Amino acid sequence: MTAPTINGTRYPQPIEDLLPAARGLDLPEGQRFPSRNRLMREFRIGAPKAGELLALLKAEPTTPPGETTAPEAPEPAAGPDIPEPAAPVAPLAVDPTPVPEITPPEPEAEVTPVGRPDTPTSAAPVRSAVVWPVVLLALPAFVAIWSGWVGLGGLTGFGVVHPLPGIWDSFSINSAITLPIGVETYGAYALYVWLSGRVPGRARRFAKWSAIASLLVGALGQVAYHLLEAAGVTSAPWWITTAVACLPVAVLGMGAALAHLVRTHD
Repeated sequence: MTAPTINGTRYPQPIEDLLPAARGLDLPEGQRFPSRNRLMREFRIGAPKAGELLALLKAEPTTPPGETTAPEAPEPAAGPDIPEPAAPVAPLAVDPTPVPEITPPEPEAEVTPVGRPDTPTSAAPVRSAVVWPVVLLALPAFVAIWSGWVGLGGLTGFGVVHPLPGIWDSFSINSAITLPIGVETYGAYALYVWLSGRVPGRARRFAKWSAIASLLVGALGQVAYHLLEAAGVTSAPWWITTAVACLPVAVLGMGAALAHLVRTHD
């Protein structure tokens, strides 16, 4: 059945105009009222308007089919007014069409603005430990280490050399100072790289073991010098001379490898 038209238009009509047309709809046998979905489909109206139209239909008193209206009783003779009992109200039929449940949207979580009293604040920055006492510790260690390495260098063939012959003949340098500068400087740098935690894993592992080895070699060099000096030896044995002569080359290789690893990524 096509939707009834009112005033020759299919635009939404007021409830009062749609109510007579809704009463005239053909209903299946046993159904007293059209469903809300059918009202929406027949009159092309929304769910709220269809629900309101259906409520008006259900609120109207209806006479079940097959029953006749009882004849009106004659009015009683004049006398005292007796209140008539109220007529029973027919129960409203329940629309079998399920109404979809509308879930209200969940409220958004309140965002706490910065600066409110209940806003958690970050912990106060921790002051780093002072490092100036290291200077006091390093001064006596520098004197002892420097003199030990220079002395051991003198016992193993290191001494005064002229590195710029023909260019600057008067310029001379004691090659023994290369031992404390190379070995101890590399040991301190490798120790810093190891403990900094800001380098790739391979560089950190290499710095760790090379720093430990450098410090052990430095300690062994000091022990060797003092033992030879205490024994009055003026020339170190060949195996000590060989080991000391290889130190500058070893320090150069480890320093170059560590610098390369620091600049790479795992």
